[in-house]
Amino acid sequence: MKFQKTNDERKEYRDIRDSTRSKLKYVKNANEVLKDATPEAKIFNAEKVLVELPKKRFYRQRAHANIFSDKSAPYPVAPQEMDWSQLYPAYYDAEKKEMTKKVTIADIGCGYGGLLAELAPVFPKSLILGMEIRMQVTSYVEDRIIALRAQNAEADIETDSNHYQNISVLRGNAMKFMNNFFEKGQLEKIFFMFPDPCFKKKKFKARIISNTLLTEYAHSLKEGGIIYTITDVEDLHIWMRTHLEEHPLFERLDEDWEKTDVSCQLMINATEEGQKVERNKGSKWIACFRRLPDPVII
Repeated sequence: MKFQKTNDERKEYRDIRDSTRSKLKYVKNANEVLKDATPEAKIFNAEKVLVELPKKRFYRQRAHANIFSDKSAPYPVAPQEMDWSQLYPAYYDAEKKEMTKKVTIADIGCGYGGLLAELAPVFPKSLILGMEIRMQVTSYVEDRIIALRAQNAEADIETDSNHYQNISVLRGNAMKFMNNFFEKGQLEKIFFMFPDPCFKKKKFKARIISNTLLTEYAHSLKEGGIIYTITDVEDLHIWMRTHLEEHPLFERLDEDWEKTDVSCQLMINATEEGQKVERNKGSKWIACFRRLPDPVII
């Protein structure tokens, strides 16, 4: 039966990925441990699966998650307690037992990692983190990064731009625990790409932009840092733009700036959601804001 075959394929594919992900996602070169990590498989060539980009149909999950009911995503008690070496092994100095760089770009609600993959070669010297609350989607992005690193294992992080060692993803709820991961003024860019519109009025409190949350984001964002927002829902665009305009720590950047900023242009079609809107000839609303200096208290 075709239905039974589809289920068998999904189960074996997921088993291959799930059984090896924990071994491969924390190493600089997945190819070095691939032979020992590759499990037996009947339908797929397991070794080929692990170095190919993952197939999205095996990771499907609902479009949005309830941010108030998520209790299982781990988080550090303070930024100093976060072990970044597992996410960026190429930037860990084993002798000094410390990271050589800090994360400076964050994609909040990174989805399937489209923007991460686009930003990686454009900012090869910056560490870029995707935060995603959905479990299966996070697994997809982890497998995508494993494959990209394996495919570009010969690239040098000092001289090449397509090494993909500078991107990673973690499962986390940024609306609750953003400042548990990042120090004050650590980030240079924060992206909010096609967030959940939360259409019903009673769910507006779950929108990722609010007065309270903007103060939290401002803590992690350096002075002069940029918040990028894009959505295909005009009502949500107005909501986000208005809250940012009213907040004393942000000022809007004009359309001329948006047209010349590399990151802003990349985000328009980098994500799967953005590409879907493009195919359907839908509209996209963009608003970018600069972090202002903290006010001087006299």
